[in-house]
Amino acid sequence: MITSSARTTVFDVDGTLCFDGRTIDGRIRTAIETCERAGHQLVFASARPVRDLLPVLGGAFPTATLIGGNGSLVSVGGEVRARAAFEAGDLGKLLIEADRFRAGYLADGPWDYAYTGPAEHPILGRVDQGRLARRVDLAGLPAVVKFLVVDATDMAALAEAGRVLGMTVNHHLDEAIIDFAPGTTNKWEALASLGIDRYNAFGNDINDLDLLRHAHHSVRVGGHPALDGIARVTVAADPEAVATEISRLAAV
Repeated sequence: MITSSARTTVFDVDGTLCFDGRTIDGRIRTAIETCERAGHQLVFASARPVRDLLPVLGGAFPTATLIGGNGSLVSVGGEVRARAAFEAGDLGKLLIEADRFRAGYLADGPWDYAYTGPAEHPILGRVDQGRLARRVDLAGLPAVVKFLVVDATDMAALAEAGRVLGMTVNHHLDEAIIDFAPGTTNKWEALASLGIDRYNAFGNDINDLDLLRHAHHSVRVGGHPALDGIARVTVAADPEAVATEISRLAAV
């Protein structure tokens, strides 16, 4: 359990802090360090599994809480645990729909993963960059915490099928991927499960909507239209602009 406070600051990663899929700009790192020294508890909340957050952070911020898989995984004190996973019956139904639309997918377990998509898909450049996990068959995963479709014959219809099944569905039109999570799992719901109900947040995409909506102070990075009217502040998707806003918050 984390002490709930407006001095807790939550950062999405890709498109918010990381703009090349691999690293966080030094200016942003320095600004986050300033926040930490000012007494902010740090949380990094990502669509990535915890396994794929670690290489991007590069060993920095070792005491930070990590939320992965859009809320299905948490790491507190370096201990990774799955807090939400697909029920076997629900996963079976999703796989039937995926097969119907000839979907290629990335399925994440608590640590290892399965992949059936194209070998040249850019998502593979962000998977297991630290060579920390194993690529296995889907049946080799002890649980599935996230199911990411990277191609299909009808992405919109497959996304709607997941919603009908009661799953959390984020259809990223700009990247042509669909992110399925079990039940109502999202970043904000994971924060609440950790006892965090008062916090600042930075995010850039539709999967940050509830995270920003419930924040004490919310910052949208870039101009995603789904976040119009949600965030208090909008800054450019640029390392200098993001670093400046983080530093400003640290000084408050």
